[in-house]
Amino acid sequence: MARAAPPRESRKIVQQQSVTVGTGALSPADVVAVARDGAPVELHPDALAAMAASRAVIEALVDDGTPHYGVSTGFGALATKHIPLDQRSQLQRSLIRSHAASSGAEVDREVVRGLMLNRLSTLATGRTGVRPVIGTSYAALLNAGITPVIGEYGSLGCSGDLAPLSHVALALMGEGDVRDAHGALVPAAVALAAAGIPPVELREKEGLALINGTDGMLGMLVLASADLHRLLATADLAAAMSVEGLLGTDAVFAEDLHALRPHPGQVASATAIRSLLDGSPLIAEQLTSETGRHRFTRVQDAYSLRCAPQVHGAARATLAHAESVAAIELGAAIDNPVVTPDGRIESNGNFHGAPVGYVLDFLAIAVADVASMSERRTDRFLDKARSHGLNAFLADDPGVDSGHMIAQYTQAGIVSELKRLANPASVDSIPSSAMQEDHVSMGWAAGLKLRRALDGLTRVLAIEILTAARALDMRDGGADGSTNGAVDGAPRAADPAVERGLRSSAPISAVRARLRQDVQGPGTDRYLAPEIEAARVLVDDGSLLRAAGKGLPAALR
Repeated sequence: MARAAPPRESRKIVQQQSVTVGTGALSPADVVAVARDGAPVELHPDALAAMAASRAVIEALVDDGTPHYGVSTGFGALATKHIPLDQRSQLQRSLIRSHAASSGAEVDREVVRGLMLNRLSTLATGRTGVRPVIGTSYAALLNAGITPVIGEYGSLGCSGDLAPLSHVALALMGEGDVRDAHGALVPAAVALAAAGIPPVELREKEGLALINGTDGMLGMLVLASADLHRLLATADLAAAMSVEGLLGTDAVFAEDLHALRPHPGQVASATAIRSLLDGSPLIAEQLTSETGRHRFTRVQDAYSLRCAPQVHGAARATLAHAESVAAIELGAAIDNPVVTPDGRIESNGNFHGAPVGYVLDFLAIAVADVASMSERRTDRFLDKARSHGLNAFLADDPGVDSGHMIAQYTQAGIVSELKRLANPASVDSIPSSAMQEDHVSMGWAAGLKLRRALDGLTRVLAIEILTAARALDMRDGGADGSTNGAVDGAPRAADPAVERGLRSSAPISAVRARLRQDVQGPGTDRYLAPEIEAARVLVDDGSLLRAAGKGLPAALR
């Protein structure tokens, strides 16, 4: 399984309004705000009342002679063993300690926080039988910025994300390792004491209730969906820049053509690309005044240019489906056994991660395809036979300089990995727990590989934009750089008067100007890796989309 993407240190934690967790569903924005942006959490009084009510149901069963799973029995394949009353707290402690068995690279902070919030939301439904103190303690952990350390391996996605969730419960008990609010690795007992949070001694069923859920894979789905909205909009921007830089036609993005096949995502993508290219002098120059047709002899642009809305639109449709699954899951109460509204304690299989695992895998397929198309557009810029007058490899002096030759190699290597990451995790299953858990979802693995795939797509799009901007600069000002390029080897801040001299559309001119604040224009070969990284950051933090948004309709920003 691929390792998770590195921690996203470039994202700044900003002050957020608090998120209230009640008996109803969280919104995706709530999850992103708490997981990624550090928003504080509050428990609604209704949630505290619901937890107290369901706990009363559990308390009534403590002395019941009938076996109740997780209350008076062992777990999994050991569910037939009756546990005496005086050993039941030990049962819960042993469950958490034994299940906190993850290994491998440390999972990103935002994944852990998303997992914690989603589990808290399920506890707040009053369907799990935990005491209110469990919920308030989870909220306190989040608000104190305490993040349990979880390794990437350990969850099979059924029964839910057992090992990852167990590490959180272990921290609640004052055991194991955590990261404090400053990122320092400390024992959980030390972090809890510093935050004034008393360790919790778990009682009947509470350990089980803390670990039976799809919370980790769901958090990764919600975060990935937020990222994909930005990346698919960036893919439209990259495609538009490539169409312009390769002297293509914008006629194929006409509204009436896409009305003939009105998939909503395709229509949205075509609208965005059409808006980004609107008023482009460079495209207008390619049309003959007599016919309004492209002056080159080619009748149609290559698929990677012409069919961008169809591919980007299909990815948007996949994302819409994934978000519909996430919306249902965010409102679910997942535990086993569950306390029903009429007071029954019932075993069930709602912890199985198949619904989430499937869409995580589906998104990885879409990500790989969008990246593959982006790499093909980049390659066209570098081939003198297909770039319509640009220097080979966009080199300043081809032969002496290599230009962006190896930047495309980097793209190709990433795209190759994305194709491997598109192989679904959810079709695999390894039986566990002495064949009691004989079919598992692997949804956690699907989430981790999607995160790595999104990191790859970010880099691929950054290289395409970097390459397209270089090509456009060369068309405007020759191989020595554009009017908006470097002066004495240093990038120059954007000048609106200079921007007006570019032959790009207004949105693309703004994007080029923003990029040139951090990356020099064309010239002789120089150390390229830092420029790729600078472009990646601008894609990742949305700076280029914000620049383009000045010239886009509000609905597309």
